[in-house]
Amino acid sequence: MRYRTLGNTELQVSEVSFGTWAIGGAWGTVAESDALNGLARAIDAGVNFFDTADVYGDGRAERLLAKATKGREHEIYIATKFCRAGDIHDPATYSEASVRAYCEASLRRLERDTIDLYQVHCPPHEVIRQGAVFEVLDKLQQEGKIRYYGVSVETVDEGLTALTFPGVRALQVIFNIFRQKPALELLPKAMQQGVGILVRLPLASGLLTGKFKKTDTFPENDHRNFNRDGQAFNVGETFAGLPFEKGVELADELRWIAEGRGTMARAAMRWILDHEEVSCVIPGFKNVAQVEDNLATEEAPGFSEEERTRLRKFYTEKIAPFIRGAY
Repeated sequence: MRYRTLGNTELQVSEVSFGTWAIGGAWGTVAESDALNGLARAIDAGVNFFDTADVYGDGRAERLLAKATKGREHEIYIATKFCRAGDIHDPATYSEASVRAYCEASLRRLERDTIDLYQVHCPPHEVIRQGAVFEVLDKLQQEGKIRYYGVSVETVDEGLTALTFPGVRALQVIFNIFRQKPALELLPKAMQQGVGILVRLPLASGLLTGKFKKTDTFPENDHRNFNRDGQAFNVGETFAGLPFEKGVELADELRWIAEGRGTMARAAMRWILDHEEVSCVIPGFKNVAQVEDNLATEEAPGFSEEERTRLRKFYTEKIAPFIRGAY
């Protein structure tokens, strides 16, 4: 496992880390034993950073991480998120009383004294712009409740606004071959300011594994069913904002990226990690087999300049016109 520095913090994080949305909920049912075995396999392989949120399974993902990392709190870093358990448009959600309560609840579920990275969970742009929530996070940081804080954003503009606040030490963004816009301005600017980049949804909700057919369906409790067209939250969180059938069609045209790299999934994450601004990718998983497949990204060779140019052109001409929602 290779490690990268998270921005200008002292945290050295595994470049392939893991997100826990899938084992928390909203990706179909996952048995606790499968989740814990997957976490154990990742840790054994040298993964030392996991991303979660208080709303993943109503705290289930945080509790699973507490079990998996018991006794290793100082060597396994955890990033969690807050605000979406409340009304994200209500200023009271970002008050000191509310944020403190969210933080204390996460600390209890994680069974920790300190959260390594505490992130505002995709708030409206105006909340970032107004900035009062960062003053609250400054207090929690001074008290030792959190080590660092950051923002999970939906759009490039939100990320650029977050970068204007000096206490923000990490941005979590959707960035993959189907969502290349952050590479133009946001990633370089973040790197220039020493802000770490966590990349979520590196496989565009599974599209970039190349395993789907246009006729595939998903369980009722899977966001790839209930948020397919943005019915529940930002459409960009599901299939990178692409209509499912179009995404499958575009993924089929990208099968060449797997040549010499094992699988499309490994190639897709290798492409992300070829960007030096990225601190780590945080794919999800439901079982040990998926963890092992994602870990194999480490063995995949990087992309040549010619291949990167080919993918930029493909994105501009064939993908970007079909992405729905602000990004």
